[in-house]
Amino acid sequence: MNLPYESDDALLVVDVQNDFCPGGALGVAEGDAVVPVLNRAIEAARQAGVPVAASRDWHPQSHCSFEARGGPWPPHCIQETEGAAFHPDLVLTDDAHLVSKGTFEGEDQYSALDGTGLGDWLRHQGVRRLWVGGLAQDVCVRATVLDALREGFAVNLMQEATRPVDPDGGHRALEEMREAGANIV
Repeated sequence: MNLPYESDDALLVVDVQNDFCPGGALGVAEGDAVVPVLNRAIEAARQAGVPVAASRDWHPQSHCSFEARGGPWPPHCIQETEGAAFHPDLVLTDDAHLVSKGTFEGEDQYSALDGTGLGDWLRHQGVRRLWVGGLAQDVCVRATVLDALREGFAVNLMQEATRPVDPDGGHRALEEMREAGANIV
């Protein structure tokens, strides 16, 4: 993948975890199709010398987003489980900056920038523009892109590197992100 990374760019991989891929507790149709695209983006970032960050859902056993607690989702991405692990074919580099979200029982965090310190870390790295891909387009990717824009980052959403939970929701999310200022590439 020949991405035109610039020196003030970073790549952000959102929640490419087993539970969000086909066969997972909250599997996204074709969710695993983002992995080779993201691997090419990660390698291009490594070659360009730009930082790579990755977020993950990292829920306690009785997280508030789970149906048993009145939330909308089945149990997923429970800390220290195989479902919470990154997809086995995703090749994150050892120096990738990892952030965990949804770690508190009574608090949900859809965005990788919500209470994780990621925005501060990115600014400390001199980042002004993000390239974003991951899962799911209409949930955590959407929330992350909108928060990144609110925090003053320019955002390129790599459409080929993301898939929605719901196709109609994915179309609405793409339009919402575009209207907020994201560049859909």
